[in-house]
Amino acid sequence: MRLLVATDAWRPQVNGVVRSLEYMAVEGPALGAEVTFLTPERFRSFPMPTYPEIRLSVARPGRIAAFIEEARPTHIHIATEGPIGLAVRRLCAREGRAFTTSYHTRFPEYVSARLPVPKAWTYGALRRFHNSGRAVMVSTRSLAEELRGHGFRNILRWTRGVDTALFRPRSERAFDLKRPVFLYVGRVAIEKNLGAFLSLDLPGTKVVVGDGPSRPMLERVHSDVRFLGSLSGEALARVYASADVFVFPSLTDTFGIVLLEALASGLPIAAYPVTGPRDVVGVSGCGVLDTDLRRAALAALDIPRGRCRAYGETFTWRESARQFFSNIEMACEGTGPL
Repeated sequence: MRLLVATDAWRPQVNGVVRSLEYMAVEGPALGAEVTFLTPERFRSFPMPTYPEIRLSVARPGRIAAFIEEARPTHIHIATEGPIGLAVRRLCAREGRAFTTSYHTRFPEYVSARLPVPKAWTYGALRRFHNSGRAVMVSTRSLAEELRGHGFRNILRWTRGVDTALFRPRSERAFDLKRPVFLYVGRVAIEKNLGAFLSLDLPGTKVVVGDGPSRPMLERVHSDVRFLGSLSGEALARVYASADVFVFPSLTDTFGIVLLEALASGLPIAAYPVTGPRDVVGVSGCGVLDTDLRRAALAALDIPRGRCRAYGETFTWRESARQFFSNIEMACEGTGPL
């Protein structure tokens, strides 16, 4: 398989979409797949307001057509609904090429959090985009059910993984803070509902890893919280292993790879009972899902770390990649029912 992946989400962004695509490409050769990326790096682009790491590309159709012709892909996957994704979708429709898509982000909810745009309008546009492909991949069963309710068709599951060699329990501590330590890792932005965590009356210390447009305001309001900024690699892994509970306040994330990183590090989860945490934690006994986030955070302290690590080890990037490539073959080559 020679796969071309068209994506508007790419480095220097640090998020679940980029990480999923990168790990999928690494595993590709062992699964008989050669992956080429069509990203904003190949076009003139400009940063989004308050999201400078997200680049909107001026995706010129002629250059895209030439790139695809040179790559000679046997399959095309459109990962995002941005300028590059839209341009590749139009080209595929014009030339009668089969393609698949994936749904990563709840744009309707994110847009409505900032602008007076009805979610039904945005869902309508996304439905037309994804239904024009052979299949749309989603990370969880709950999200699949939600999208079916909005009229999406041909939905396939594509789970996620975690690097268990990097994210693991450790004896050394990254910081000396009053315990217990309640940790959040992710973008510091309005859609993450971070204020719901930071305003909780909890013992010990709250720690936030990540950056974003809401950070200056939240730092002013919550002076008792330790904001560590963006971390990656060993530095991030040490922070995970040094905390006691991972708190995930988001109500809109479609999955949350940070949940897997926390579990692999031996951290129990405290979250709301919504899509993402509900699918990842489920009945594993590795987290507490409650509409009262404070109650969930305190109850999670009693969960054994070894249980969380063992469960985290069941999520591998090899299995994630296997699902991804199998979905593409099944959708585009008719090797199974949709």
